[in-house]
Amino acid sequence: MGQLDEKVALVTGGSTGIGLAVARRFAAEGATVYLTGRSKAEMDEAVRTVGERAVGIRSDVSDLDDLDRLFAQIKERSGRLDVVVANAGFGELARLGEITEEHYDKTFDTNGKGTLFTVQKALPLMSRGASVIVLSSTNASTGVRGMTTYSATKAVVRSFARTWAAELAGRGIRVNALSPGPTETPGLRSLTAPGGRQLADSLAAAIPFGRLARAEEVANAALFLASDQSSFTTGAELFVDGGLNQV
Repeated sequence: MGQLDEKVALVTGGSTGIGLAVARRFAAEGATVYLTGRSKAEMDEAVRTVGERAVGIRSDVSDLDDLDRLFAQIKERSGRLDVVVANAGFGELARLGEITEEHYDKTFDTNGKGTLFTVQKALPLMSRGASVIVLSSTNASTGVRGMTTYSATKAVVRSFARTWAAELAGRGIRVNALSPGPTETPGLRSLTAPGGRQLADSLAAAIPFGRLARAEEVANAALFLASDQSSFTTGAELFVDGGLNQV
């Protein structure tokens, strides 16, 4: 038996990187997994990778009409949600003095507004005992050059988890933040370009374990927060950072 047998899960931003790893882990543990992403090609490949338990729905979390269509489809197909992983996110380097309104809006619309309305619109489908996992970051509590807006949005997400844990406790819904450190994903590779491998190596050197996280390691932590193993855990922040923010 899997830890998520008969569960219905949503993973936003599930077509690549950490989201895809989470979707694969959840499906392997018996869940039906809805994946979202903005690229149909990436979505189709993700569904193929995850297997028969995956349902791919093209959706942009910053578009509230897209979210309405997403949850209408989940309601029609499954009628409920047991796990929501608000993972979809955006980040790019921009130092103070270089930040544009477009950069600010895109980052906050995806990471802040997108997370908030994903969870809010999922609530009518969420059963008692459900789990909400919001993706924060070690950047939320450290100063990283060039990451003003991204880090700020991840601090917002961490704050969401605390408030929502208090508000939803009466419904028996757990809300926790998952905060990865630098993780080997297409998103990180894109973020570190054109500095490329040199910048990635410098990030790894700052981690006590001396390497970047693997997306599968973050997915294992997400499984703990999604499953009954964390039935008395809410409002918490689980770091998967190789000791970066702890040592």
